[in-house]
Amino acid sequence: MPKIDYVVSEKVCTACGGCEAICPVGAPRADQLRSEIKHEEDCRDVDLFKEECSYCVDCYACERVCPILDGFPGDDEFDNVRFVKAGRSPMHGQDGGVTSQILKSLFEQGEIDCAFGIARNEKWETEVILMTRASDVARTSGTKYNYMPIIAGMREIIRDVSHRYERIAIVGCPCQSHAARLLKDNLTDKIKLILGLVCMESFSYENLCQHIIPDKIGLNIEDVVKMDFAKGKFVVTSRTGEVKRVPIKEIAELARDGCHHCLDYTSYYADISLGSVGAPDGWNSVIVRTEAGEEYLSKVSDLELTDDVSVDFLKKLADTKHKNNAWNYKEFMERVWAVGYPNRIEHFGYEVPWKKEAVNVQKYSLQVKSD
Repeated sequence: MPKIDYVVSEKVCTACGGCEAICPVGAPRADQLRSEIKHEEDCRDVDLFKEECSYCVDCYACERVCPILDGFPGDDEFDNVRFVKAGRSPMHGQDGGVTSQILKSLFEQGEIDCAFGIARNEKWETEVILMTRASDVARTSGTKYNYMPIIAGMREIIRDVSHRYERIAIVGCPCQSHAARLLKDNLTDKIKLILGLVCMESFSYENLCQHIIPDKIGLNIEDVVKMDFAKGKFVVTSRTGEVKRVPIKEIAELARDGCHHCLDYTSYYADISLGSVGAPDGWNSVIVRTEAGEEYLSKVSDLELTDDVSVDFLKKLADTKHKNNAWNYKEFMERVWAVGYPNRIEHFGYEVPWKKEAVNVQKYSLQVKSD
């Protein structure tokens, strides 16, 4: 069985959707909490004329795009940073509107031809949308703390034989940025820009909108226009301008299981990471990590950048997340990667993309070889 079965069963799955995107048969399905992988026994009693049921064929492709199986960046998630700025734009956004401005400007210049983002309705029900023009970007403005498996949307692109889209941008939180990087490295070079969000945790719709907002905040979800985390509080703004706060520690336990095991605060694997932490009010912190990120940022119009950003504060909160979520992921990786499986080429009679090489997770000092 694929090793992501262990990721799911041990409740460390991030529900990023990477496995759903890459699977050739559509066996995994990701929701807000985790992925579910169907196996042959799950489909034996299913009437396939009435219900679709695709089961795992042990191709192991999912293992190459799972952020948990790839591991976390380590203690210093700032060791790949090129530079950090504070930024703002004329666009309406959660803070400085930089994420929206980057996408809008790159669409207008033809630098990207599609982008994945999250939209919501008045009840804060979210959906993954595919943006194909600058006018679509406004639909995804603002932060939504109820999670969606955005990388699963790449499944449509991967299987698009007409090749409509060749220059893709993805906006996601740390686990999604990591999965996008693994997809880019292992499968498709169509992903040109990964915009990662600074993220402490996220929630299911049920916990956030049907419990925290009415019970902890005291508002009807349809009256909420903005949610934010600031200065140790979960801050909610209503349509009337009323601002209500609750300590983060009172709601943190309601975050998704995957979030309690996440050791990446600033989207280490993104080209550009964005958030509000460390920047003045009404601005975004803009963390450029790759050559591609620097190149694309230089092309964005109507963007004001300054040096007024506190990297030390970003690092402090990253350290806090690492301490709060500390777990022995190295032991997990060593144990899971050591589980044997058949020699894939001899067993299936064809070469998988990564051929026969041993799994070599150097950054954790693990040397684990498959049977």
